[in-house]
Amino acid sequence: MSFIIIIIVLALIFDFINGFHDAANSIATVVSTKVLTPFQAVVWAAVFNFAAYFIFKDHGVANTVAKTVKPEVVHGFDMMRVVFAGLIAAIIWNLLTWWFGIPSSSSHTLIGGFAGAGVAAAGTGAINLSKYPNIFHTAGFIFIAPLVGFLMAFIISLWFLYSFRKGFLPRFISVAVILLVGWFLYSTLEFDRATLAKNTHYESYTAQVIFYSKNFKWILLAFILTIMAMFTFWLNRLNAHKGTIWFKRLQLVSSAAFSIGHGGNDAQKVMGIIMAALVAYDPVHYHLDKMVFWVPLACYSAIALGTMSGGWKIIKTMGTRITKVTPFEGVAAETAGAITLFVTEALKIPVSTTHTITGSIIGVGATKRLSAVRWGVTINLLWAWVLTIPVSALLAAGVYFIVKLFI
Repeated sequence: MSFIIIIIVLALIFDFINGFHDAANSIATVVSTKVLTPFQAVVWAAVFNFAAYFIFKDHGVANTVAKTVKPEVVHGFDMMRVVFAGLIAAIIWNLLTWWFGIPSSSSHTLIGGFAGAGVAAAGTGAINLSKYPNIFHTAGFIFIAPLVGFLMAFIISLWFLYSFRKGFLPRFISVAVILLVGWFLYSTLEFDRATLAKNTHYESYTAQVIFYSKNFKWILLAFILTIMAMFTFWLNRLNAHKGTIWFKRLQLVSSAAFSIGHGGNDAQKVMGIIMAALVAYDPVHYHLDKMVFWVPLACYSAIALGTMSGGWKIIKTMGTRITKVTPFEGVAAETAGAITLFVTEALKIPVSTTHTITGSIIGVGATKRLSAVRWGVTINLLWAWVLTIPVSALLAAGVYFIVKLFI
């Protein structure tokens, strides 16, 4: 009993560390553009980290992480050792990268540690290499997530820039965006009355459609994109000063959206780890496909509190050293990051918020000129990303063998 409590406490400590380690992801651009002070920014991000608790209810990412190590191969007390070793390795790597100001991925640290300890326990056969989504998908998104963030930020930046021009075409593009958002909602949302009545507690059918968990996250994202599309109708009437003021206001919306995506993505990874340990401890009462009610609440609280603690060294790297970010570019980067995180969460693939926002910041920098991006810093970050999973895996394997000697 005491060992499972230690594991849960360690997981929540990791979640807290994840919050302050990744605080820079949510607030670096807001701080660097002076939209909010650092203290205001961490409070803002923490509130929306926790708000994700009410939005992401299907817990697909948590399920993916929990099944990284096959429970039918590694189970019982040995699985608890694996989870413990993975957490210790992840905490060590997170603290080291935080100390040196390197924006590495907390997500891949945790998954790498869990997988490495699993291999140490039962060989490569213990790792999920076949069922979707598996560790190959997670590893692939080390490169795909920042690339998608880059492309989305580049496109959104060009859209905003083009909207400053007078003429019919910029407005046509904005109308097309609104219509595309409407079509996406129509084709994606759940409208079946029986399903909605079963999974919501509202009498009104409209309220059921809006607040059904799988619908609400898309409605929220669509609302943000629609606000931005409406705003572009008036951009060509604003001078540079007024445009900056309005983009600073919009950045509050975009940073909130990204913080929701960050909370929904990263807290779920710890939820998956805790559930893997609980199932190993008592498979009769716990099951990977049925989330215990207190686990999400504890994880979202821990990551929100961690975010409030901040991570100022990484904020400096993310907000100023990659490329200089203006409010206009901050909106584009955060919106691109939020879209990427919402989509990957729906695909049940755990991705790195660090990788995603870094790719997005590079994307907005590239719209000015490629030399505006400090590629030396970017290449150093890329090396940190690539090494995170193998280093965490090796560290966790070592911890597992030490733990096995004593426990």
